[in-house]
Amino acid sequence: MRITAVTCVKNEGPFLLEWIAFNRLLGVTDFLFYSNDCDDGTDALLEALADWRVVHLPNPAQGRNYQMEALKDAAHQPVVTAADWVWIADVDEFLNIHAGDHTIPALIAACGNPQAISVTFQFFANAQVWDFADRPVIEQFTRSHNPDLWCAESAIEVKTLVRADFPLQYYGAHRPFFPGRTPEDKRPVWTDGSGRPVPEAFLLTANKRRIRKFPAHGARRHATLNHYALRSLDSYLVKNDRGDVNREHRAFDDTYWRERNDPAWQDRSIHRYLPALRAEMARMMADPRIAVLHRAAVAAHVAKRDMLLAQPAYRAMYAQLKAAPMLPPGEPELRKALGYAR
Repeated sequence: MRITAVTCVKNEGPFLLEWIAFNRLLGVTDFLFYSNDCDDGTDALLEALADWRVVHLPNPAQGRNYQMEALKDAAHQPVVTAADWVWIADVDEFLNIHAGDHTIPALIAACGNPQAISVTFQFFANAQVWDFADRPVIEQFTRSHNPDLWCAESAIEVKTLVRADFPLQYYGAHRPFFPGRTPEDKRPVWTDGSGRPVPEAFLLTANKRRIRKFPAHGARRHATLNHYALRSLDSYLVKNDRGDVNREHRAFDDTYWRERNDPAWQDRSIHRYLPALRAEMARMMADPRIAVLHRAAVAAHVAKRDMLLAQPAYRAMYAQLKAAPMLPPGEPELRKALGYAR
């Protein structure tokens, strides 16, 4: 089975090896990376990873929606058109498969070999990990919100694994789209992460609020998408400075931090992959070129943090986020209304 992962990156150098190694453990055979204006060595490291079936291209977008322009281009790239399945995700997202031997083929089999599988997010909190460390992200962060409820939402976003025969109109960042006039008997077979048919409103994009999400309860029997959007506070500052890799003019602020920094739940299930992940990363680091470029990207990440913390505005942001309550927006007010606030 040929499985291609497609992603966009900007200054993700320290995190590339873990994400590639992890996805190789899942059964991903090929990678297509689009990069945007990197200055931490991400581009050079991706070029050095060509022997690991990594294709690296500059993002073709010109001041537009970076991710959608890249996905439009990706649909015509040989590494995508030759794939049996396409997995579109970001470098801070890790597909945690609970079924069988914990690989993508096992997930596909558990879901009945549909034409698409949409897997629900679980946002992992910073949980007071202040300092950047060159260690696997999936090892460092184990706290999250209740997986069935994020902030005030019971419907949570998904990312989608797409089979080659999906009646594709175009790839979206969260889900593919098929032509609106597709007859009912030609619509794709599409499941959630439990192998259940996705809700009809999601399938047909009939509800604009459900284009990329549906209720999370019961949707993660076979897989969860672990999303480490915050990582360490150090890395969050660098991410804030970098901006959104996928679209222009999106700020990572206090609200973004607090929405994703709910540590109410502990989930270590992804740690089942750690021994094999460490071994795979060691194999990659055995190539001197890759090792040198990885360490250079780590050094650039640390240097960027130090440069930012030399600025009063970023020192103030660091202090503000460090002191922010670990409750999502709206929960303190709800607790107060219910008489639970201290």
